[in-house]
Amino acid sequence: MKAFVMKEIGRVGLLDKPTPRPGPLDAIVRTAAALICTSDSHTVAGGIGPREDLTLGHEAVGTVHEVGSEVRDFRPGDRVLVGAITPDWGDAASQNGFPSQSGGPLGGFKFANSKDGVFAEYFHVNHADANLAKIPDGVSDEAAVYCADMLSTGFMGAEHGDIPMGGTVAVLAQGPVGLMATAGARLLGAGLVIGVESVPARQKLARAYGADEIVDFTKEDVVERVLELTGGQGVDTAIEALGADATFQTAVKVVKPGGTVSNVGYYGEGEFVRIPRVEWGVGMADKTIASGLCPGGRLRMERLLRMLETKRVDPTRMTTHRFSFDEMERAFEVADKKLEDVVKVLITF
Repeated sequence: MKAFVMKEIGRVGLLDKPTPRPGPLDAIVRTAAALICTSDSHTVAGGIGPREDLTLGHEAVGTVHEVGSEVRDFRPGDRVLVGAITPDWGDAASQNGFPSQSGGPLGGFKFANSKDGVFAEYFHVNHADANLAKIPDGVSDEAAVYCADMLSTGFMGAEHGDIPMGGTVAVLAQGPVGLMATAGARLLGAGLVIGVESVPARQKLARAYGADEIVDFTKEDVVERVLELTGGQGVDTAIEALGADATFQTAVKVVKPGGTVSNVGYYGEGEFVRIPRVEWGVGMADKTIASGLCPGGRLRMERLLRMLETKRVDPTRMTTHRFSFDEMERAFEVADKKLEDVVKVLITF
């Protein structure tokens, strides 16, 4: 089969690889559609260390090609979604309620990390009965593939934010995850959603997904403006959706005492993330900092697919570029270098 790989740090390309085979509990999926994520760029840049010929990608849908002898609920031909995170559900962390951390910190993140990813004609899924979900007939591949990471992670940012009904929320950065955090905040009942973003096209999307106000950090002071919009109180929830020290500090500054900073950003650079001492109440302001890794698993994916089936949210508005798998090298360049006002790149197989 053909696969798109990280040949070494900083170098990618297409490569022929053997088609994987399933273990007793596993499945092999024939890929139909996939999305490129900023995390793929972090990986190629060395974010998880050196890798040789590692197949990239962790957001995909497709058709079941083969299943192991112990798989009960899926058969060849089933149209399926698999989460970006594929936990080992018997692990102690899973039993403790944190399946994304199974096998150690971030251990549920297997695709393009501890095993080959999904940018290939076929890919392997561990624990198929627990990690696959059937896609309803009325949901397109393009919509379903967003559930693998963008909806799951963005909605997690809102869920972990402990948003009170009618509460105030600031979402810092309106990339794909931030946009879905904005949508999630509105769906959870936020009364005021403030999107922080400077790119006009993303500002427009933020409004479409539920942002009531937009703060452009290139034109005004974010902290001052958020305090102004909240009557000097700050927000109940600040969602950091970029992964930058400066943005994290801003999140701590704009959240009110007793509020929550929900972090979904991937910090790819720098040794430390700093907490501003005074705004943190020198450690005593009752400000909670919550973090998490994209939730995976069948139940999570089925719930997200239901949101699409009942038209609660349309993630396909974020698709700005479409390429075939044969054009993968150009597609990755567009996503990696943030060319042509890209938001999200869809790959069809």
